[in-house]
Amino acid sequence: MDNQDSYQHMLAAVQQFHDKHDFKQTGGEELIYRIALMAEELGEMSACVTKGKPASELAEETADVLILLMGTAIAADFDLKQAFWDKMKKLDQRESRIIDGRIRVSEFRNI
Repeated sequence: MDNQDSYQHMLAAVQQFHDKHDFKQTGGEELIYRIALMAEELGEMSACVTKGKPASELAEETADVLILLMGTAIAADFDLKQAFWDKMKKLDQRESRIIDGRIRVSEFRNI
């Protein structure tokens, strides 16, 4: 790959992976299935943190989540990069609060 820092190249690699394994025709793009896979990978990330595994293992599990997120954008046909920037714009407008000793940036509805 020429430019590994390019989101477009990353997205193309995930699309190529989907095409290679025919995800569209074999259930790999079913959203409920993809959510289950992401939950599994988040559990593996959690295990890395709670069990004190090396950062390299956490990085691998985090990459799995990123690949699944990008693949979900492909499967659901939305622009993840645009969704990211739209959400960042919303987040940037929010106030932060310390709750139970930790920072939270939320809408804080009904609080």
